[in-house]
Amino acid sequence: MRGRGALISAVAAAAVLWGTKLGAQTPGVGDAAPVLAVHDLNGQPVDLGQWIGKQPVFLQFWATWCTSCTALEPAVQAAKAAYGTQVEFIGINITVADPRESVRAWVAREAPPWRVLYDDEGASQRAYDVAETSYVVIIDRSGRIVYTGVGGTQSFGNALRRATAQ
Repeated sequence: MRGRGALISAVAAAAVLWGTKLGAQTPGVGDAAPVLAVHDLNGQPVDLGQWIGKQPVFLQFWATWCTSCTALEPAVQAAKAAYGTQVEFIGINITVADPRESVRAWVAREAPPWRVLYDDEGASQRAYDVAETSYVVIIDRSGRIVYTGVGGTQSFGNALRRATAQ
């Protein structure tokens, strides 16, 4: 009986989490990128609008424990080396089992090639309909999404060329 109760609780929790997405349109390629605020690792609000619609943005949703994010890292580093300051590279930690202190320690150890932001309220996940880590969104300078993808092996080179060609 105890196992059944745990199963019912898990199903109910999943329904609540997925239910927050009902009625929301998933932003996709060609759509305007949602603009919202998240936080830096000191808890200060950071408005993504300071970049979105002003310059190309590479947005990755990640976690310190995410193996596909680790697999994607060389491609992100190569893109950062190729595009430098032409593209704002942002990684939003989506905080599943990632306390802020753990993220700080990971950043100090790994020195990722992107600006590290932290979403402890889930606003960015809801706005971009992020279902898992290693989700990448590339936004052109006009604020339109030109690419979405997920997983440790993604080909976003063409999307970055389109985003920076305007």
